[in-house]
Amino acid sequence: MRKAKDLVPREADRLGTVQGHRDGFGFVIPDDGGEDIFLSEREMSRVMHGDRVNVRVLGTDRRGRPEGQIVEVVLHANKVVIGRLLNENGVLIVAPEDKRIGHDILIPPKGQGNAKLGQVVSVEIIDYPDSYRQAVGRVVEVLGEIDDPGMEIEIAVRKYGVPHEFSAAAMKEAAALPDTVQQSDLEGRVDLRDVPLVTIDGADARDFDDAVYCEPVMYGQTKAWRLIVAIADVSHYVKPGQPLDDEGLLRATSVYFPRRVIPMLPEKISNGLCSLNPGVDRLCMVCDSVVDNNGIVLAYQFYPAVMHSAQRFTYDTVWEILSNSKGPEATRFAQFRPLLTNLYSLYKILLSAREKRGAIEFETTETQIISNELGKILRIEPRIRNDAHRLIEECMLTANVCAADFIDKNKHLSLYRVHGEPSEEKLVTLRQVLRTSGLSLGGGEKPKPRDYAKLMREIKERPDANMLQSVVLRSMQQAMYQPDNEGHFGLAYPAYSHFTSPIRRYPDLLTHRVIKSILQKKPYVPVLPPKVPLNLTLPRKGKGRENAVNAKKSQSDAKAGVKGAKTPKGANAALPIWGQLGVHCSSNERRADEASRDVEAWLKCYYMRDHLGQEYAGTVTGVANFGLFIQLENLFVEGMVHVTELGGDYFQYDEARQELRGERTGIRYRLGDRMHVLVSRVDLDARKIEFSLVKSVGAEPGGSSNRRQLLLATDTGRPNKKAASKRSRPDNKVPQKPSGINVNAAKSAGTLGANQSKSKAARKSGKTSKPGRTIGKPAGSKPPVRSTKARRK
Repeated sequence: MRKAKDLVPREADRLGTVQGHRDGFGFVIPDDGGEDIFLSEREMSRVMHGDRVNVRVLGTDRRGRPEGQIVEVVLHANKVVIGRLLNENGVLIVAPEDKRIGHDILIPPKGQGNAKLGQVVSVEIIDYPDSYRQAVGRVVEVLGEIDDPGMEIEIAVRKYGVPHEFSAAAMKEAAALPDTVQQSDLEGRVDLRDVPLVTIDGADARDFDDAVYCEPVMYGQTKAWRLIVAIADVSHYVKPGQPLDDEGLLRATSVYFPRRVIPMLPEKISNGLCSLNPGVDRLCMVCDSVVDNNGIVLAYQFYPAVMHSAQRFTYDTVWEILSNSKGPEATRFAQFRPLLTNLYSLYKILLSAREKRGAIEFETTETQIISNELGKILRIEPRIRNDAHRLIEECMLTANVCAADFIDKNKHLSLYRVHGEPSEEKLVTLRQVLRTSGLSLGGGEKPKPRDYAKLMREIKERPDANMLQSVVLRSMQQAMYQPDNEGHFGLAYPAYSHFTSPIRRYPDLLTHRVIKSILQKKPYVPVLPPKVPLNLTLPRKGKGRENAVNAKKSQSDAKAGVKGAKTPKGANAALPIWGQLGVHCSSNERRADEASRDVEAWLKCYYMRDHLGQEYAGTVTGVANFGLFIQLENLFVEGMVHVTELGGDYFQYDEARQELRGERTGIRYRLGDRMHVLVSRVDLDARKIEFSLVKSVGAEPGGSSNRRQLLLATDTGRPNKKAASKRSRPDNKVPQKPSGINVNAAKSAGTLGANQSKSKAARKSGKTSKPGRTIGKPAGSKPPVRSTKARRK
């Protein structure tokens, strides 16, 4: 085989982006949207996660995937990498926090700066890796110790490339804005300052971008309700082409972490001038609608206005007023009781209409992390939702639907919030799982939202409702932004857009600009700032991938000035720009979710380090060929029981039944099974928690394993301090050599036990290998598996 450096680019070579995997291999995601191209560990030694490369397909690997060879690196994506400074056998390296980057970065003697061993640092890469050389860099920023308060957030924003510092130009523009509404701002606006609009948000909310008001009215001869939804008019202050707009586009969304928010816009705007704080005048865009007693919107209009919030309510306060009309809160806010009662009456009507429409309702348990002053977890508890939350949601849904309808009827380009139908592949998998639970999904090959809604009603009363809801949820496509209106499947709306949160979502800001342009009878054509890089990352599959492919092509054609390229004419001339904006906003939304999940996972791992060796009850929430995912009851923390911890049997993975079944014993582990587990290992680097199974001596062939009957943390509210034996199978189940069980796997398991014993001895003696790494299994390593079939795919 010719060496990579001798490869000459060919026309058949494909351009794409490298996506690394923590186990050393990777893929190239082709720009043309074709099948991902597998890269071996040897090929990945030449590139880093995120690099743009030309790749040549040489054949297929043993799993039938196209396998490639790097022809050339077109663009190195990682200029700065965040990681921990370590000493490897006398050589300084930085181990990246992003495990998709499989390269330790060599730090030359003078490149350490003021950093100390074990600290988290940012490293500027001086020399990129290839087949023969290691990456070389120098420390440019010392973030601090890994245990410092808020360090997990500092790591996440850099790891995922979340912009977290505003440009000097944006801050200067924000500082120049007035602190209050000026008289000149009121021209052409409807004065709603005499209308007692109120905001209803969470207790910890700092930016209030929506206010509501409701009253009964007559619409002709029909009894109806007038609903006013006033939204902060961010578009009045953030103008296209200005630094603030560039910053908003670059971020596209605010990112929410426990105890910290990375806002889309500076606090002068998000928490000040555009926040609908009580007792001050604020500019707003209004959706003024009339809804009948069947929940049908009879009429609506949009207009710019000025308002004066009469009261800032929290969800809990509103619910106390509504649920106890003679309680202390109801007495305290007596003047607002009629307004809140009207809102609640309308909510019940809209809820009934939602059910008739067939919208899918998921009652999943959301959790919130309660931290101390240092940012470390004290406890994790469910976020309790009440009808006050749902009331506001229905009001916002009404405004968003009206906005989409208004834009659609006026045939103006904009971004819709689209949620597509489930794919055929996911439908097949879902129906197979439902069949094993005695359930079915109607609608044939093309089920409608009402078919899902009927299924969710059947699931609601079952003891395994949470598990089944998560299975149904995983069968759904991810919602995204795009200029083509294809409806919202989950909400059962023919058209839906985002209008209600322009402070924290850029698509909402674009929707405001479009609505204003329609009111002014002027078309709005967005312009892509040349200095703002668009995030056109391709999702793994689905319509989002197709959108991203088209966006990349239109962007490259525009940059190259391709002659003869097919471009829309007339009113649709700006369609490629809207397409790119939709992909960019969708990609940044996914990035924000990934960063938030990463921080939560780190905090949960840090929290569970204090619970090592303790036993808990948990439920199987996921089954894979390599093990079981278990969520601990009451702690709301998820971890994994690896297949090698299930005993001496060989376990077959049945995707249709979502279970692991022992070939010899017939023992089955299925979704929804309640299990007793021991917290055996926490890997902060990998953000993973590993459990060992605690079970009785006997096991039930052909069914779920028997569980030890013991007093657990979840039953008493306190952890069981007595650590159980870490042996994962009884003596009578230990595999014997003549039995035909994989002997190599048994030897590997024995080696693992020896390593764990060494790890214990090392911890007792106080010896550690190097800062930030655990003795025993190295960070990112996996337990031995019994055969290639059981390895992680």
